[in-house]
Amino acid sequence: MTMLHTVNKSPFERYTLDSCLDHALKGSAILLLEDGIYAALKGTAMTDKIKDAAREHSIYVLGPDVHARGMSEDQVIEGVSIVGYDGFVDLVTTHDNIQSWL
Repeated sequence: MTMLHTVNKSPFERYTLDSCLDHALKGSAILLLEDGIYAALKGTAMTDKIKDAAREHSIYVLGPDVHARGMSEDQVIEGVSIVGYDGFVDLVTTHDNIQSWL
């Protein structure tokens, strides 16, 4: 049974991502969207945590949300996959369950 976790809160304002990482089983997918995208940016306090998490999970970031916040794709940590809305739909349809971390 595969699980997709979605995180939409900034890791610098809430502990949503930490809770997700504490509970996500190895092999789960994690999609960072809305303000959750800040966790996927290079050179932040979250960089090492995301790189470590990418060893056990597939980490994705929603590209349109990166752009909407004035960031570019080259600012995203290596190992984090950038997806568009079609990729978001693919993630939803290819996983058995979805857990939204609010």
